[in-house]
Amino acid sequence: MTKKLNNTLITIVGPTAIGKTALSIQLAKHFKSDIISCDSRQFFKEMNIGTAVPDLEELAAAKHHFIQNKSIFDNYNVGQFERDALAKIEELFLTNSIQIMVGGSGLYVDAVLKGLDYFPDVDKKIREDLTSILIEKGIETLQEKLKTLDPETYNTIALNNPHRIMRALEICIGTKTPYSTFKNKTKAPRNFNSIKIGLKADRSIIYERINQRVDLMMANGLLEEARKLYNHKDLNALKTVGYKELFNYFDGDFTKEFAISEIKKNTRRFAKRQTTWFKKDTDILWFDYKTDINKIISEISNKTNTF
Repeated sequence: MTKKLNNTLITIVGPTAIGKTALSIQLAKHFKSDIISCDSRQFFKEMNIGTAVPDLEELAAAKHHFIQNKSIFDNYNVGQFERDALAKIEELFLTNSIQIMVGGSGLYVDAVLKGLDYFPDVDKKIREDLTSILIEKGIETLQEKLKTLDPETYNTIALNNPHRIMRALEICIGTKTPYSTFKNKTKAPRNFNSIKIGLKADRSIIYERINQRVDLMMANGLLEEARKLYNHKDLNALKTVGYKELFNYFDGDFTKEFAISEIKKNTRRFAKRQTTWFKKDTDILWFDYKTDINKIISEISNKTNTF
């Protein structure tokens, strides 16, 4: 007989700029819960505008965790987040049996809900060779190699993140098996129920919302924020959309107008990869981004009653 679990974690996912933050706050208010942020770009306190961190009014509307709690100089990975998030969730369940998690970082969401996948050890020289290729030929060469060896991972991975690309490639090369075949093999047991809510919209709407968000970021001071961080541009945390394009502008490689257009283009590509990642999850309950909050709450309540 399956043991009945009393606690439920509601996770809100979907592409960037779709409205996840607003929905999470509405649900947190309704259930009187806290919010666990599962956005790997929002961990860093030096990055504010370019990562679309909730504003002061939003942060005041509900208690948030894992928002700007790390520095770009800290080494922080998905394994550490899994450990920290599960500990915080366990603590929050002591006072409220329903909690909210929100974010577009699919790997980090899966780490909390399912646990990390197991990958075999491979020869360290493979990583050294890949690093040499990155330095000598650029990330594009690694991207093309991954596209050939593992198209599934290529279509879902953060292509601007050299560390993730090299990690996938070293598994492909070292095991002669696609990285994607090692993923989602087993699910780690969790002592809470899980409800996953996905927000969706037509691609044209998502892209327009992204374009508007980037324009708003620029108006709110993204250029100045990136300039303050320019001297640290080689840090892994800063090799991300919204900053790397402006660093290219500061280097004289881009005009400002082209840098902004590249931010929009790369964010649209990121949203497409997010959608591809989450669409594979058949447990997600999908709602149009304009769905009335009461309908979503009703669906959550119906789902909760089945546990």
